[in-house]
Amino acid sequence: MPVHKRRSRAPRLVAAALALTALPLLAAHPAGATDAAAPARGTAHMGMGVLAHDGRGGTPAPTAATQTEGVDVSGHQGSVSWSTLWNSGVRWAYTKATEGTYYTNPSFAQQYNGSYDVGMIRGAYHFATPDTTSGAAQADYFVDHGGGWSRDGKTLPGTLDIEWNPYGDACYGKSADGMVSWIRDFLNRYTARTGRDAVLYTATSWWTQCTGDYGGFGATNPLWIARYASSVGTLPAGWSFQTMWQYTSSGPTVGDHDKFNGALDRVRALANG
Repeated sequence: MPVHKRRSRAPRLVAAALALTALPLLAAHPAGATDAAAPARGTAHMGMGVLAHDGRGGTPAPTAATQTEGVDVSGHQGSVSWSTLWNSGVRWAYTKATEGTYYTNPSFAQQYNGSYDVGMIRGAYHFATPDTTSGAAQADYFVDHGGGWSRDGKTLPGTLDIEWNPYGDACYGKSADGMVSWIRDFLNRYTARTGRDAVLYTATSWWTQCTGDYGGFGATNPLWIARYASSVGTLPAGWSFQTMWQYTSSGPTVGDHDKFNGALDRVRALANG
């Protein structure tokens, strides 16, 4: 009778042990590390998290109120055809200037000056990253890299884009009180540097989650609300109306389209302060 040698289980046991040993290493994710799926720093833009968190629920319903069409752009759009937008009825625009204290938009000059050159009233915005540096430091960086203001009738006050963190925790690791303090720090420094109160761009759901629906900025800072639906919906505490509304990320020529709550003379009035 042939003799069958019993094969050793050692190789399989060793492999299993190695696999078990590796599990904690794979599960461990260092604090503050960026997920592999997170976008590269600097690529954030207005409304980046709106679809993911609030979704899309239609387009603006017809209204008798006069509204003025606008757009917002950033580096990912590159060179923008401003004449095409002007001919389609767009009369104001905002361009991303900065993010944190580490990024400036390489297309800023073409976008910011190009919109001005075709006759639009234009402004600049800053994408906030409250987990990287203070509000005051970011306001300084913004003003020093395109976010200033002048009373020429065609330059809108700077906008603070404060919304979901595309690189990590939605509220940037801050408590509601901590977030409000950071925003106040930015706004106070911007006013001190420019003489204007900045516009606040946000979404109601993020504002409620990350500031506790704080209502203390409504008396001084115009609201730019983000909601891709048939109406602006419930506004954050402190504001009874929006000054601007980002209503879609899939508009013509460039995706992000907005409505100013008023006729062109009201846009110009905001520019003049």
